[in-house]
Amino acid sequence: MTHALVTGAAGFIGSTLTDRLLADGVRVTGVDMFTDYYDPALKRRNLEGALRHPSFRLLELDLGAADLTALPEVDVVFHQAAQPGVRASWGREFTAYTHHNVLATQRLLERYRSSTLERFVYASSSSVYGDAESYPTPETALPRPFSPYGVTKLAGEHLVLLYGRNFGLPVAALRYFTVYGPRQRPDMAFHRFCRAMLQGEPIPVYGDGKQSRDFTFIADAVEANVRAWRRAAPQGVYNIGGGSQVEVLEAIALLEERLGVKANLRFEPRPPGDPLRTRADAARLAADLDYTTTVSIGDGLAAEAEWARKLYGGAR
Repeated sequence: MTHALVTGAAGFIGSTLTDRLLADGVRVTGVDMFTDYYDPALKRRNLEGALRHPSFRLLELDLGAADLTALPEVDVVFHQAAQPGVRASWGREFTAYTHHNVLATQRLLERYRSSTLERFVYASSSSVYGDAESYPTPETALPRPFSPYGVTKLAGEHLVLLYGRNFGLPVAALRYFTVYGPRQRPDMAFHRFCRAMLQGEPIPVYGDGKQSRDFTFIADAVEANVRAWRRAAPQGVYNIGGGSQVEVLEAIALLEERLGVKANLRFEPRPPGDPLRTRADAARLAADLDYTTTVSIGDGLAAEAEWARKLYGGAR
């Protein structure tokens, strides 16, 4: 049986990927340290199904400090673990970002650099582009991070690629463009919007609400991981974009329809590190991984709204 390691296995993407791999007959060892960036109880809830599965094992450890000989030999590594969040990455908190995003990545690469892996798949981010030079943005664009978080994700990506070049480790980096859907982190926009609307609270909208993002549904992000494992080019870097570029206010209007609730908007200044626009050039994803994202923003938001309704109650 194929054996996969999934770091950040209790998180939004990591837990959904874990469920997919288990359903596909893959044995999974999950790693998570359950940081308090958001409520660890939500993360443990994400793993309820996996923990009942006979082919799943959970290790609770800090990749940046623990003895990584505790990690098993595996066929594929999906490195999803990271300290997330653009706005929180400034100031004193930067230490946590270097620890969890840079040091942890380097130590994990050292652990597996001599192993016979089919692939080491690294979860990067569109934040490496910052305010990009062109839209849609290809992988060949010059990275210009606009936040400390983006700097650490780019540093991790460079580490992954140099281990590929120097040690022949088969690596791939996936630059996620704003992944959303059921289990989304509570600090992310659509989750915050749903929670506020269902609980009758105002929604903080940064700037004028006309900033736009390329949104990617969770099932598409997971499928991209699976395909990167099987099909990625040597040291391949891929934009994982949903083809659903919408403005923040447009997304709120869609959620109003799905939840049956009128949003109470509270406009606030745009914080530092928050780019005005993202849009992925996904040609390489289609060419190398034979994949084009399939879930529309309308269908994706309907799925997230239904999940949020079960989590928080209320509305129709």
